Amino acid sequence: MTSTPHLTALEIARKANLRPINEIAGSMGIAEELLQPYGRYVAKVSLDAIAALEDRPRARYVVVTAVTPTPLGEGKTTTTIGLAQGMSHIGRRATAAIRQSSMGPTFGIKGGAAGGGYSQAAPFEALNLHLTGDMHAVTAAHNTLSAIVDNHLYHGNERRLDLHEIAWRRVLDVNDRSLRNVVIGLGTSQDGVPRQSGFDITAASEVMAVLALSTSLADMRRRLGAIVVGIDTSGKAVTAEDVRGAGAMAVILRDALQPNLLQTIENTPVLVHAGPFGNIAHGNSSIVADLIGIHTGDFLITEAGFGADMGAERFFNIKCRVSGLVPDAAVVVTTVRALKAHSGAHRIIAGRPLPPALLAENPDEVRVGGANLVKQIENVRLHGVTPVIAVNAFPDDFPSEHVAIREIAASLGVRCAVTTHFADGGAGATELAEAVAEAAEEPSSFAFLYPSDAPLRSKIEAVATRVYGADGVDYSPAASRTLDRLESLGFGGLSVCIAKTHLSISSDPTLKGAPTGWRLPVREVRLSAGAGFAYAICGDMRTMPGFGSHPAAFDIDLDEHGEIVGLY
Repeated sequence: MTSTPHLTALEIARKANLRPINEIAGSMGIAEELLQPYGRYVAKVSLDAIAALEDRPRARYVVVTAVTPTPLGEGKTTTTIGLAQGMSHIGRRATAAIRQSSMGPTFGIKGGAAGGGYSQAAPFEALNLHLTGDMHAVTAAHNTLSAIVDNHLYHGNERRLDLHEIAWRRVLDVNDRSLRNVVIGLGTSQDGVPRQSGFDITAASEVMAVLALSTSLADMRRRLGAIVVGIDTSGKAVTAEDVRGAGAMAVILRDALQPNLLQTIENTPVLVHAGPFGNIAHGNSSIVADLIGIHTGDFLITEAGFGADMGAERFFNIKCRVSGLVPDAAVVVTTVRALKAHSGAHRIIAGRPLPPALLAENPDEVRVGGANLVKQIENVRLHGVTPVIAVNAFPDDFPSEHVAIREIAASLGVRCAVTTHFADGGAGATELAEAVAEAAEEPSSFAFLYPSDAPLRSKIEAVATRVYGADGVDYSPAASRTLDRLESLGFGGLSVCIAKTHLSISSDPTLKGAPTGWRLPVREVRLSAGAGFAYAICGDMRTMPGFGSHPAAFDIDLDEHGEIVGLY
């Protein structure tokens, strides 16, 4: 790994020689009249580009996933960007497709979602803050429906909504734990109908999932109308269409459905669009971005949230089922530190110094924690997709620890590459790019984990037993009742999205590696009819984060020149 100055991601981005966004689009075959510029380096791409590009060759489709994440982060976004840049160093053209930043995490602990080091998307400030306003559009559309629901109650409740069965809350793109549970409508009789409700973060909104899974403007309008806001007193679902809220939502979201085009600091095209929550929703960027990007080069490289048991499983079984696109390869990102953490020998807390023992040379610990990597490789292969292991290298890794990971890869018959893209940009990812290019040429045998017409319980159990390694599933009485009701209401054909901890393949965040001998406890089941899935909640899932004792917001400011400082 080469030695690099200790520059922040923001400083590196500001030194980059970016090209005008119309030139980036031109390199992809996208005509300038299909762009809506937002300054010199950002543009929205018209959905007409889908039809305009459909006669061009189809790119190889690659998803970047990972081992089960630790509080350290394993660098999926950075690897996605680095791999896309690396393709140009081996004579191939690639487009990256990533999710949009949520300002809650940006101002919290996680930081932004632009990548990092010398493998990042730019402009850095725009990407990590408002970009083109899509997050705000989702917030406004969601809360417009919330207001319409409460207005419906105030003006007589024609649809006879059961006040205890209203599922539609409100959203805000801020980490604010005090809003998780609120009582609304207090005051005089003119201030609405009092009832208990709450706020989620915007990324957890079903509207965000709808934005990410829509294939066209008409499809988005249909999905918005299908959102179930509650149940009436006779037990029937009441939709956004029923309360006449879907049309206004579609108008608010019309421009937001157009994906955003940016570039890496090496001028590789990056489509940045939608940011569904990785725990509650499917955690993948948008289908329309992929429908455009799939015809813009030799490779389209996209990223799925969290580990292969979560984001990649949902990529395969939810996103690909809707888009019709078939993946050609999957990159499973790992780090030495992550595998040591999965040995169970270390306790890592976000925002605190790493345990010194974690940084000591210990290839045996890497091999023990490698059980997690083995299981995540198995999860990719369950879907008939060829995996490639990417070792995201850190300067304090030891060669013996990389050797240990290569030995695991060899025992599985899987390609493995060590990549230094964070420090070296695309040049550091050439070994990975070569391995992915080879893997993507292998014949695809892609298959969904479950058929669409299987019962919801069968789908949940398929994911739990085959992907998570559970012995079975235990449903609470409330979850069983909800599943029965969803089947009776005609929602049995939906996909499933299991909301569980991202820190373990199991539902218990303390279980590391590849746990066995446990059962998945389904506490609650909720419906996202517009998005097209039911989600089973396993454990205590927070859909509205809170700030820590020292959030990143404390360090973000403007300097004396009006420049942003403190973003990372």
